[in-house]
Amino acid sequence: MDSPAPRYQQIKDYLLERIRGGTWPAHHQIPPEEQLARDFGVSRMTANKAIRDLVHIGYLVRQPGLGTFVTDRKAESPLHEVLNIAAEVRGRGNTYGNDVLRREAVDADDEVALHLGVRVGSRVFHTLIVHRENGRPIQLEERFVNPKWVPHYLDTDFSQRTPNEVLVAASPISDVEHVVEAVLVDAQTAAWLDTTTATPCLLMVRRTWSDEHLVSYARLTHPGDRYKLRSTMRSRP
Repeated sequence: MDSPAPRYQQIKDYLLERIRGGTWPAHHQIPPEEQLARDFGVSRMTANKAIRDLVHIGYLVRQPGLGTFVTDRKAESPLHEVLNIAAEVRGRGNTYGNDVLRREAVDADDEVALHLGVRVGSRVFHTLIVHRENGRPIQLEERFVNPKWVPHYLDTDFSQRTPNEVLVAASPISDVEHVVEAVLVDAQTAAWLDTTTATPCLLMVRRTWSDEHLVSYARLTHPGDRYKLRSTMRSRP
């Protein structure tokens, strides 16, 4: 006979059922820890663990002095880190998938050469991939890679490994540069992202280094109505 789930898991399942079922919509304030502890006959620490788990995977957010609230559940990435988008999606309890639109070696034009630190006309690797969450596009990734540092990049089965995974394995990231702006996209990009040309999108331009080597230049476009970027800064005493 199966043993019952831990009490904190029961609380977590209770909260998730109401969030996913729509009983508690975005920005709804959930019951405080003390009430949950009383309702489930557990310690406040146990209730706190259930809430912390859901904060960690993005279902809840704490507002100091106000309480804990349901998030709007847009796909979200930390701005100051480089994470694997497949892991992000699965970490939210959702299904990851992608469409590989292009995988090729091309000659670097002026823009690519400038951003990738190579000569104009140099042979570089190019991929264009739509990343999906529960079947819905959340990112169009256009990436250029210096073959010198990741020579087997184009041999990758991108249905099994994301570009990020390949780059980190071949040339561990030591430095990263991010530039973010709001943009309107062309008709082809809008179609790939299942959005419209009138919908603002977030464009992140990312360059990554491994030690002194500039490895990758990427343009990551996200539909603004279903994606957000997050940055957290903590002051040090």
